[in-house]
Amino acid sequence: MFTGAGTLLNIATILIGSVIGIFIGERLKEGARNLITDVLGMITILGAASAVIPLFNERYLEMIPNGWSTMPILIALLLGSLIGSALNLEHRVEQLGETLRKKFKSEEGSFVEGFLDSSLLFAIGPLAIMGSISDGIGSGIDQLTLKSILDGFAAMAFASSLGWGVAASAIPVGIYQGFWTLIGLALGNVMADYQLDAMTITGGILLLGIGLRLLKVKNIAVGNLLPALFLAPVIALLFNSFL
Repeated sequence: MFTGAGTLLNIATILIGSVIGIFIGERLKEGARNLITDVLGMITILGAASAVIPLFNERYLEMIPNGWSTMPILIALLLGSLIGSALNLEHRVEQLGETLRKKFKSEEGSFVEGFLDSSLLFAIGPLAIMGSISDGIGSGIDQLTLKSILDGFAAMAFASSLGWGVAASAIPVGIYQGFWTLIGLALGNVMADYQLDAMTITGGILLLGIGLRLLKVKNIAVGNLLPALFLAPVIALLFNSFL
């Protein structure tokens, strides 16, 4: 199996799932489509809860000083929000979605919402990072195969209510996972386990934000928090080294 095969499989399942979802969605009533989105919101929150479990694992707690386990995550989120807001990442992602919407001549609101929410959902999950790195270092694509199956079904559900924007999310997902695959290819095992845990926990909190958006509880600018994903392992390393 060649390097990058896992990401290509993931892109294919997102596209296939989206096409099936759109075909089915045209035959669903608005109430059913809204209910599907609500279910996705609840499932996303469940995924967020699963992602923060490493916060209580001995592997993570042993590497971070007692009483400080949540501080790397908090600092990463605060600094990430400042950086993301300064760069206006949420707006930039929305602009990219709007550009693609015009290209596809799709309905305005649903395309941007589908592109933004599904891009973040598919990219933020810990399997995207760990699976891509594993692919890059030659350890197989088992993790990305699992992610591809999950994303395919999620894309099907998303696209049934949000349309072609979900299919377009395959573009940033491919770029993001391709980046981590190259990192794995060049540097091998980039981060220690506890650093991956810190990134996973941070990603779980961002997933919670997406879930709240899907349920229309709170419109959190999750895009502006994305830098926190990259800051979390660095800050966890600093805590481990100096405290």
